[in-house]
Amino acid sequence: MRIGRVAVQVVRGFPSGAICWLRRSRARHCAFWLALLAAVLVAAPVAAKRQAHRSSKPTKRHHAAPAPKRPPQPNGGWDYLIDRLAADGIERARLIAVFNDPRVGEFDGLDFRLVAGERQAMYRGFLRPESIADALSCRARYDTELLDAEERFGVPASVVSALLHVETRCGRHTGSSPVFARLAQLAMANEPANVSRNVARHTKGVRGTAAATVERTVRLRARELEGVFYPEVLAMFALEDRTGVDPLSMRGSGSGAFGLPQFLPSSYLRFAVDGNADGRVNLYDPADAIASAANYLAHHGWRPGITYAQQRQVIWAYNHSDPYIDTVLILASEIEREQPSRRSLAER
Repeated sequence: MRIGRVAVQVVRGFPSGAICWLRRSRARHCAFWLALLAAVLVAAPVAAKRQAHRSSKPTKRHHAAPAPKRPPQPNGGWDYLIDRLAADGIERARLIAVFNDPRVGEFDGLDFRLVAGERQAMYRGFLRPESIADALSCRARYDTELLDAEERFGVPASVVSALLHVETRCGRHTGSSPVFARLAQLAMANEPANVSRNVARHTKGVRGTAAATVERTVRLRARELEGVFYPEVLAMFALEDRTGVDPLSMRGSGSGAFGLPQFLPSSYLRFAVDGNADGRVNLYDPADAIASAANYLAHHGWRPGITYAQQRQVIWAYNHSDPYIDTVLILASEIEREQPSRRSLAER
């Protein structure tokens, strides 16, 4: 079949004038063209065979040279943070061991946004019927623990169960990110090379005084992030000293919060309490998590009879987000309607 296709292509390739000339020409001319055509037909499969043979031979491939790897940095590039922690009293040898642990990894920069905030759309799903049903299930499942915490701290069971539902779906999604590594990365926002990197990123294409304004905003944001997250890294060492838990084994959110109530380390140190009298405080244990969340809210001003505006101020302390506050309080009202607390949410 190959030969047939080649023959057809060759004949069809002839100009029409040549075909007419071939018909009209004398015998010697016809003999010449027929001989030429026969030679082509014989040579075509031979050439194809040679080409196939060449194709079957291995060819020498030319690979692009691999991109040069960044040379390893001392202590994984964490020296800025190590120096600060050492100045605050953490033993340097301990720091070197922690930051050279492969579970921490190298610091390769932190790109950050200039404006913090949450959109209402992030929380819309929590107020759908199936989500409200899940929150009611959480309230019923931990009824004893929630009412005990309500009696102890004066925070309605509906509010605590709503908060735990929004934070972790009542413990189903507590996060899988390495807590220490994430906090350390965020605490490195103000490291000089990282600031320069973000200045260049945010001022690209920006000219004149606008570029200077953006640069100031970048530097302010870097200091803000460092101010929030550096104390949390410091608190991780205190948490290890208090509990004996390896900080590198802890898993939580991408922002370094952990447990059912998604506490940061400093919140654990200040507000985590034993909810079941077993002598330990474990935020992955529902009784401890419920009591700790209620303690946090009580400490920040939740009292029976506070106004709706005051309720919002208390929840603001938990998360500086109006959409979050709206969601928790609406969900708490839905729970309260179905399963009233001893201390009603309606006490305003």
